[in-house]
Formats: sequence, structure tokens, C-alpha cells
Amino acid sequence: MTCASCANRIERKLNKIDGVAATVNYATEKATVTVPDGYDPAQLIAEVKNAGYSATLPTPEKPAPSRETGETDDPDMASLRHRLIGSVLLSVPVIAMAMIPAAQFTYWQWASLALAAPVIVWAAWPFHRAAWTNLRHGTATMDTLISLGTLSAFLWSLYALFLGTAGTPGMKHPFELTLAPSHGAANIYLEVAAGVTTFILAGRYFEKRSKRQAGAALRALLELGAKEVSVLRDGAEAKIAVDDLVVGDEFVVRPGEKIATDGVVTSGTSAVDASMLTGESVPVEVGPGDSVVGATVNAGGRLVVRATRVGSDTQLAQMAQLVENAQTGKAEVQRLADRVSGVFVPIVLAIAVITLGAWLGAGFPVAAAFTAAVAVLVIACPCALGLATPTALLVGTGRGAQMGVLIKGPEVLESTRKVDTVVLDKTGTVTTGKMTLVDVITAAGTERADLLRLAGALENASEHPIAQAIATAATEELGTLPTLRISPMSKARCTGRRRRPRRRRGTPISARRLVPTLEPGVGAGERSG
Repeated sequence: MTCASCANRIERKLNKIDGVAATVNYATEKATVTVPDGYDPAQLIAEVKNAGYSATLPTPEKPAPSRETGETDDPDMASLRHRLIGSVLLSVPVIAMAMIPAAQFTYWQWASLALAAPVIVWAAWPFHRAAWTNLRHGTATMDTLISLGTLSAFLWSLYALFLGTAGTPGMKHPFELTLAPSHGAANIYLEVAAGVTTFILAGRYFEKRSKRQAGAALRALLELGAKEVSVLRDGAEAKIAVDDLVVGDEFVVRPGEKIATDGVVTSGTSAVDASMLTGESVPVEVGPGDSVVGATVNAGGRLVVRATRVGSDTQLAQMAQLVENAQTGKAEVQRLADRVSGVFVPIVLAIAVITLGAWLGAGFPVAAAFTAAVAVLVIACPCALGLATPTALLVGTGRGAQMGVLIKGPEVLESTRKVDTVVLDKTGTVTTGKMTLVDVITAAGTERADLLRLAGALENASEHPIAQAIATAATEELGTLPTLRISPMSKARCTGRRRRPRRRRGTPISARRLVPTLEPGVGAGERSG
């Protein structure tokens, strides 16, 4: 599809099939189709191909994000970028020579022809190809207008150069603000054809880029999940891909790792950071029998989890599906724009024909009447009518998903104009969702700096959000923190006698006998346990 008219045409074709209800979104390049039970999707694809387009069923494979923007750099994108760069380099001198009389040297019009021809023929080839395809199927789209307008201006310029007086050496294009009828054979319109092609290519490029970037929100949600998981099979751990995990598998989640999929804790206790899901920065304590959600982070001890939902059934996948549905749906204003764009092209073509007939009927020369008809086609080329609304909705829902706002559909977004009261959850919504230290209250005889230094050094060894808040505040205020070393000590050592602690073999040292030793003057980032 190259414009909203294409989407409107495919949608009409699909909706003519008995029992089928279809919505085609030009911005996402997807069709959402409701069909009766047992309906063969191949019939839908065949109907789309009969309309002059192609279609495939969606696949579960995730596109690989590119290095910078997360967009999939497909061949169509690369070809469009190359055509745009070539058009800009060739069109700028053509437009400059046509608009600036001082730049019009003796044979400037022939130089303009040499520069503009590749733009109109090569750079605008996708428009001409789409227009020819539409003509074979007896339809017209925005590409039809672009192709007709640019080719008409180009062919008329060739006529004026070779058969008219525009090719005369020293011909000038004066810049005038007055209008006067003429036969038109002394003027060329190469700058119009090249300029329109360049502007339309620029619009198509940024449109496609915006769609790819907006789709990155969906890919970013999917990327939140873990890639590998340590599954327990026959009493041993084995690393496998998350996609190979099945319901009922038990897997190990160590501190700092992401939980691979939705499940139930079978052994172990820990604190799980579910801020990705809830916005709450304080981890949730979980133990045997508690449910956990995939993509959340284990912030404490070792857990063994039994998978209960995998793949598209997980809560993360359902969130991603919510974003995709929001981008695929249509708001009422978008449906109105699609209906208008569906009749826009035939109306413009009719107006061009009426203009040609009116000028001929008024006694103007054929060349002047043809020039007026071409002007109607050229000024009607841009297809922003069917593009602005879906692109705005696509970018809005995608940006919202990146910032943690999931929108159920464009209809919901459109209805927010009627909202007069907004109720917000505080944590992570109107706050940063990250704890910070507000104040330090000391006992009598205790220095604030000493307390903050010791507390910061102790908490710096923990990943807990409260501990990190204390450690961060201590680092920002004091600069460096002592390094924490945990060493087993006996009661005798605490009294000054160096003697190894007595314990039976296999008996662990109790937590009460682990005494921290603080080494001053060491950076906060250097710590050992």
C-alpha cells in the first residue's frame, strides 16, 4: 500500500465477502479481519491479490531491531532513502535555476532537463509503477495523481523545449507576481516535476520512519523478557531458550535475573522487583505458592518457579498485544479521512478534465488549457489527507507505551477529549517511582556524616531499592564510601585475642558472628564480600 486510498480499497474488497468484517490500517500495514469458523485465510489473501496488492499471514517471529532507532532497515526503506538523497541533490539546482533569474545562464534550461530527468524517471518510479498497477485494475490512488502531475509537467517541458520556444538560447524565466494568459510553449515546468517528486519522497520517507519508530514500542515491550532460562530437568540445570520452555517446567531464578515466564514459586523466598508491571519500586516478597510474572526481576534469593503460562499467554505478551491492537484500530476521525481519500482522487481527476474543457470553451489555446489542467493535478499530489491522522495515532500510542501508558485503542484516545477528571496512582506516575533519602536523624552524640558513611557503606552491598537510596545519597553527599568486607570472627577476636572460631564440621557460622569490617578511603564502587 502506498496511500490511504489503497487501504480503503482493500478494506472495501474484503468487506464485500460474505461473513467477513475487515479493517485495514495504512499506518501499521495490517488488516484485522473477523471471519466465520473454519474460513480459509487463503481466500482473503487471494482477494487482496485480485485487488492488485499482496498479503501474508502474521508470523510470531520478532523483527531484529537496528543499531540506532530500533527500526527494521528493510530493502524498501533503503531504496526510499537512496531515491530521496538523489532527488535532493539533483532537484535543488533545478529549482534554484528556475526561481533565480541571475542563475539562468545561456543553456540553463537544457542543464535543468539533464538534472530533472533522473528525478522524474528514476526517483519517482515507485509512483509510476503504482499508478500503472492501479490503472490495470481500473482504480486510481494518490500515486495516480503524483504520476500524472509529474509526468504531465515533464512531458510538457519536453514539448516546450523541442517543439516550442523554450529551448531558445538565452531563454529566461522572469520572476513575476502578475498573471497573464499565454500559449505556454515558452515555459518549462521541470522544477515543478522535480520538486514535487522530492517533497513527496521526503514525506513518504519520514512517514515510513515514523511508523517503524512507533512500532519499536511493541518491540521494546517484547525485549523486556528474558532470553535464556536455567530449567531443572532430571535434577540438573540446563540452559535453554525461553521459547523452548513449556508449561510445567521448573526453572531457577538467581538474584538479579529476570523471571523467564509467568509461574508459581515452588521453593525459595525472595523479593521480586515488579516495577515494570506495577510501577511500585519496593520489591514484593514471594515464597512457595506465590505467583510471579515474567520479565520481573528477582532482587533477593534463589527461586525455583514452575511455569504456568508461556509464549503468547503470558502477561507481558498480552500487554504487547494490547499495544498492537491500539495501533491497528481506527478512530472515527480516521475512518472519515479514509472515506474522503477514497473519493478524493476521482474528484481531482474530474476537476482536471472540467478545467481543460472550460479553458478550451473559453477560447484559450490548447497549450494554455492543458497547462491549467496540469496545474490542478500537480497541486493535488500530496496525500497528507489520509496520512496525518493514522500516523499521529500510531506515534501517540507507541510513545505512550514507551512511557508506560498502555492505550486500549484509538477510540479510547479519541474519547479523552470529553475527560474532565483524571485520577492518578502516585508511585511511578506522578513520582519517579524510585526511592530517595529525604533526611538523616541521628541520636545524641552521633555525627550525621559518620552515620551516613557507615550506613551507606553497609547498604551499598545490597540491590534493594531502599538500600540503594541510602547508598546513593551517601555517595552524593560524601563522595566516597568505605569498602565492606564480611569476615568470620569469634567472640575472642572481638575482645582482642586472635583465635579461630570453634565450630563443628558442616555447621554454618551464625549471622550474629559475622562482623563487618570497614576499610576507609576506598571508592564506593570497590567492594568485596
